[in-house]
Parts: sequence; structure tokens; C-alpha cells
Amino acid sequence: MANVHYLEKGEGPTVVFLHGIGADCDSFAFQLEAFAQAGYHAVSWDMPGYGRSAPLTPMTFPGLAERLHQLLDELAEPAVHLVGHSIGGMIVQQLARTAQHRFLTMVLTQTSPAFGNKDGSFQKKFVSQRLQPLQDGQSMAEIATKVLPSLVGETPDARGMQLAHQCMSKVPSEGYTAAIRCIVEFEGRDHLPLITVPTLVLAGENDSNAPAPMMEKMAGHIPGAEFAVIAGAGHLAPMENPDEFNDVILDFLARRGNN
Repeated sequence: MANVHYLEKGEGPTVVFLHGIGADCDSFAFQLEAFAQAGYHAVSWDMPGYGRSAPLTPMTFPGLAERLHQLLDELAEPAVHLVGHSIGGMIVQQLARTAQHRFLTMVLTQTSPAFGNKDGSFQKKFVSQRLQPLQDGQSMAEIATKVLPSLVGETPDARGMQLAHQCMSKVPSEGYTAAIRCIVEFEGRDHLPLITVPTLVLAGENDSNAPAPMMEKMAGHIPGAEFAVIAGAGHLAPMENPDEFNDVILDFLARRGNN
């Protein structure tokens, strides 16, 4: 098992994609193809404990950021474009605390600068609700069938929904559990004003996990950040609205990426 496993396609400036809790490196299949065709070296990792990446015990955001830094070292690029979706966007924010010199640009998509309030009750309820189906003996495929419809917007791409189900079905239950327990610990609001790289904050219009108004507020705390919304999208825009997702980011990179 690799310390950090990843897929790659194409040649050119490197764009690294980081997936969410219910996904893996394959969830960016549409992006790997489109960005490679657009002249980029597209990379999609398996988060630690997912796919063929070694687990991280305990899973913490500093540890996840360190693994991402290891991947950038392995790619041997002085700086890359980073696209973080959901928990992937939190990992990108965490690495930005210590290694912004490795960033050309940053895309924070359908993510948050923090998880809930610090009193702990919201976090405990979230963890309990998300992990109860596993404790009840359900498979990840069964969980995917029940959860995915609530995560997407109005007219999700049928191929994307099939891909989302395939990816979530093969997420290891141990990795999923570790990520659920980890995500509630994230707090990055204090660092937003210190981000200096060109940043795009990208929301889904119908995303209830990372609501567009919250993400617009987040963008307002990042100097010079752009904010965009994908109409009709829920929480899984890379798969449910892949063409618009790709177009928005490719346009941003063309304008702000210094390629």
C-alpha cells in the first residue's frame, strides 16, 4: 500500500484534486479527462485510509496536510494548483497555514472554514448520525444508496450519480469512520485573512452541507478571492455538474494561474 496513492493524466502545469469523505481518487474521473485535454497534468489522490493510500492513525488535519505535502514533494513540482472538495478543501486550507509557497492557486469547493460551533454538541450529533448506519451493520453501498440523493441538486448527471455510488460503495469503513471523526475538529477561520494565493471559492446553489451564503461569507475573508456558484448543484458538483464545474475552474486558472 502506497503512503499516498494517486491517479494522474496529461502534461502541463499540475492540478491536484482532493476528494470528500464519501469518495476517492476515482471521483474526479471527469476532471482528470477534461483538465488533461486542456493542457494540465491532472492528479487525484486517495486520502489517507482511502483506496490504496496508507491509513493515518490518528487522522488529524495537521497529519493530513503533512501527507499532502509529501505528495507534492513526490510530484517534484515547486508549486501546483490545488482543488479541494469538502474535507479536501479543509486539508488544502490546513496546508496553506505552513506551505503557501507550494500553491499556484487554490480552489475551495463546497467546503467550509470551520465545522460547527465549539460547544461540541453539534459535532457529537453529526458523528453519531453519520456512523450509526455502519454500527447497524449496513454496507457502504447501502449507505450510498440512501445518502446520495440528499447530497445532490436538481438534475444531476446520470453518469456522475453512477460514479458517486461506485466511489462511495468502495470507501473502507475504517477510513470513512476516521474521516467523520476528524472533520468535526476543523477550525480554519483565523487563517482566511492570511491567504495570499489567488483563490476561487466555489459553491453549489442547492448545497445544504456547505451552503452558498456561508461560502460567499468565507470568500469575503480571503484577500482578493473570487466567489462563484454552480446553478442547481448540490454537494457533489464535480460529479453531478462536471462540465460547469470544469469550465468555471479552467476559466479561473486561465485568468489567475500565471501559466
